[in-house]
Amino acid sequence: MVKTYDYIIVLKKKSYELIDNISKLMLLLALAAFIFDSSFTLYYHNTKLTTSSAWLLVCITVTILAWWSFCSWQDRRGIIPYYRFALMFAAWGWLVVPSGLWIALIYIAACFIEKPVKVAPEVAFDDEEIVFNSFPKQRYLWDAVNNVVLKDGLLTIDLKSNIVIQKEVNDPVSPDLEAEFNRFCQS
Repeated sequence: MVKTYDYIIVLKKKSYELIDNISKLMLLLALAAFIFDSSFTLYYHNTKLTTSSAWLLVCITVTILAWWSFCSWQDRRGIIPYYRFALMFAAWGWLVVPSGLWIALIYIAACFIEKPVKVAPEVAFDDEEIVFNSFPKQRYLWDAVNNVVLKDGLLTIDLKSNIVIQKEVNDPVSPDLEAEFNRFCQS
């Protein structure tokens, strides 16, 4: 059953540059390894891989490059790029490479973690709790909260544990809605 909240506040988006750069670095390392392994097998007849495995690595390399190009195009258009499909193909490629199982597991983990980490930051409020949709989710019961105030585009949550959380709101909030929200939080 899906829970509905009385108020959902969208926070300013953070930069995903670090996450994207880590994904790109992982893809670059995979591409270098796949090109090296497949070229040695196809051109020098090295026995490390079979010829069919080497051609599979070539196909995976082309697929990764195509998805990376698509992600670059998305980024130029202002849309958040998701490298997870390229990471998934890279994990598949690491499974083809002998002794690549552990590296493949790291790529699979990165594939599944990328999207939840890039979710738009929101804070949801209802009568029972405050929930941040971060990874991992953060929940605060109202018993643990001293005060919540939304003022001038800044959401402030004062916890009883002497922790103050301040986040910028993404869109301007009308004074009427701001007052209504603050009354809700006071009650």
